[in-house]
Amino acid sequence: MGILSRTSYVIRSKINAILNRAEDPTETLDYSYEQMRDELQQVKQGIADLTTQKKRLEIQKRRLEENVQKHNEQAREAVQQDREDLARKALEKKKSKMNQIEDLETQIAELQNTQDQLVDKKDELQGRIEEFKTKKETMKARYEAAEASTRVSEAMSGVGDEMADVSRAIENAESRTEEMEARSMAMDELADTGAFDEALSGDDSIDRELEAGRTDREVDAELETLRAELGKAPAEPEADADTDVEATDADAEAEVDTEDVPDEEVEAELEELQQEESDGSK
Repeated sequence: MGILSRTSYVIRSKINAILNRAEDPTETLDYSYEQMRDELQQVKQGIADLTTQKKRLEIQKRRLEENVQKHNEQAREAVQQDREDLARKALEKKKSKMNQIEDLETQIAELQNTQDQLVDKKDELQGRIEEFKTKKETMKARYEAAEASTRVSEAMSGVGDEMADVSRAIENAESRTEEMEARSMAMDELADTGAFDEALSGDDSIDRELEAGRTDREVDAELETLRAELGKAPAEPEADADTDVEATDADAEAEVDTEDVPDEEVEAELEELQQEESDGSK
């Protein structure tokens, strides 16, 4: 197969594929039905023309029959007047008209026969058209039902392009939603741990503990003032509470020293404190 033949074959194949996809069976059925109705209309028109032609011949025949009757009367009258020549002419015309009538009767009979045949064909064609119409409507209903079922099946299976786009959109929405939910949970967890409060205040844990200690001392001082104004005896400090406070302060100072001061400075301060205690004991 040459290049041109192969190219022509491919082109015809593509065109046939396009036509097959573009062809709508329901439109083809409707077109065939309209063609059959056009043919029926043409048959009816032919019958009408034949009927018209036959009627014209019948009218012509009646006129000839009237002429025959007239020529017959003319011949009788001519005989009564002893005019045989006129009677002969009248009889000759009568005979000519009768011959024409016979020809017309033959033509009328042929037209009638043709008309009867066309009427039979028209009835048969009309019956076929009615039968085709029933089948056409049935086939159209089956095709439309099959087409709708195919569309539904494609939609359910996600084969169609639109359903594929919808599936991708749903997947993207689910992914974004899960991401936002995870972010919201993380934010809630950070809020519960107080990370946002620390970031906003700018204080570290030592500052907050020192602030809590100052607040406690201010409250204790204000409480002593109220007791003095009311004449109440000052409350004796609880040993355990003082011990706990001192331990807390010591721990806080140790933590401050540990976190902020280098090891060499800590050792030097400890030696100075030990030296002061030894001098005081002397």
